[in-house]
Amino acid sequence: MPQVSSVTLNDQGFATEAEQHWNLGSPALIEAAVSRGEGHLAKDGPLVVETGQHTGRSANDKFIVRDDETESTVWWGKTNKGMTPEHFAALKEDFLAALGDKETLFVQDLFGGSQPEHRVNVRVINELAWHNLFIRTMLVRPTAEEQGAFEPEYTIIDLPSFRADPERHGTRSETVIAVNLSEKLILIGGTAYAGEMKKSVFGLLNYLLPLDSVMPMHCSANMGPEGDTAVFFGLSGTGKTTLSADASRTLIGDDEHGWSDTAVFNFEGGCYAKMIRLSEEAEPEIYATTRRFGTVLENVVMDPETRELDLDDGSKAENTRGAYPIDFIPNTSEKNMGPVPKNIIMLTADAFGVLPPISRLTPEQAMYHFLSGYTAKVAGTEIGVTEPEATFSTCFGAPFMPRHPSVYGNLLKERIAKGGVKCWLVNTGWTGGKYGEGSRMPIKATRALLNAALDGSLNNEEFRIDDNFGFEVPVAVPGVDTAILDPRSTWSDKAAYDETAQKLVGLFINNFEQFAEHVDQNVREAAPNAA
Repeated sequence: MPQVSSVTLNDQGFATEAEQHWNLGSPALIEAAVSRGEGHLAKDGPLVVETGQHTGRSANDKFIVRDDETESTVWWGKTNKGMTPEHFAALKEDFLAALGDKETLFVQDLFGGSQPEHRVNVRVINELAWHNLFIRTMLVRPTAEEQGAFEPEYTIIDLPSFRADPERHGTRSETVIAVNLSEKLILIGGTAYAGEMKKSVFGLLNYLLPLDSVMPMHCSANMGPEGDTAVFFGLSGTGKTTLSADASRTLIGDDEHGWSDTAVFNFEGGCYAKMIRLSEEAEPEIYATTRRFGTVLENVVMDPETRELDLDDGSKAENTRGAYPIDFIPNTSEKNMGPVPKNIIMLTADAFGVLPPISRLTPEQAMYHFLSGYTAKVAGTEIGVTEPEATFSTCFGAPFMPRHPSVYGNLLKERIAKGGVKCWLVNTGWTGGKYGEGSRMPIKATRALLNAALDGSLNNEEFRIDDNFGFEVPVAVPGVDTAILDPRSTWSDKAAYDETAQKLVGLFINNFEQFAEHVDQNVREAAPNAA
């Protein structure tokens, strides 16, 4: 039986006469979503929904209230934009008025974080049943006993129907994600993209956990049979979810984690995977979730008559997504936790075709590449992008990192040194030429190289020093085509490779200038080599 918290919405100052549905389970929320016309069931059971005009995060519409709490603790700039307390007060007033007008509300009391000592109590209030289902799927669900004693620390109010007023609220548009760390309140309006909720919790933990010397990470994580944890950093599209869902290893989580003194722990209780052109052969574990009752599929095309899915159809969005409980993936960690890591993998989809498929990094190089957070967009993914375009997202998650990158970089450096962690850079992008000329790195080769890194056998192979980046690259690995280990040899035009490599080196060096004064000399010396 769903439990209502002893702390009511009225207790929080949220006056409403709405019919309130508290802590409903997935079947009841799916039933509500279908009966309310919010979505449809596909042939094999998943709930298919549409997010409207917003099919991804509205990064330019996110604000943090700039006040005494945040003035000196937030890294203000392009990523973290300020909102005045006065604008937030007006926004909150209008938000609560809109909330009070709702006839029905759905409430979930959940945890952000799986390690009890480092989790946060989050209450989420939704006007849409499927949004409530989404966040229940994605965050950590309390036990019945924990729910009975639940007291919210932070609250998210998510109203897609709300329209912000830029003049009154200080917003850029009618869409708003406003984070008030002093009032412990997050307001999301004007967008039906459910991922805004989960990323708001991620940003919250990224702000809070460094105070306890816990390293928050935009990464996936899994664990080998011997209890050896591996962490996979990477931006969207680099393979975090795919490569961590390995049947031979126990999945801890696919997106957001903390690294404490005793554990790597998942912030979430679900997975949020890209669905576009998902292959049953290449990603069988994730593909199977598209045929499960309890999965939420966003903007996936479905035949209205047969209810068959077409995962290859990107007409509604290229960023089609699936949210599902983590235990839908076979062999997952019961407590969403594992020991501190033995290996760190930094994933990049290098569309320039320059980086080797795997490289071994020194601790200084690891911090350099962590702060750089490199991947590359391919031509055609955005209007005006006709050539590969470098993307540097600090700490592999700049939009979610409220504090200065050096805070996270120094935490990583300390933890690598403390645990003697091995660090690897893995290119899941292109080989034999840049995008449009070369080909995508074979996933079988990537998995073989990863397996060799994680079981320790790769450390026994012969390595060479890369001329451009200075890291170590294996010369030969059993079961892997030796040719792809040397990117230059895979290009027919060697001069074009050298020119492209130096172009990428220059982009790295220029990007890192913003961090130079915040890192040690040995980290600065880990920069790639300009000719």
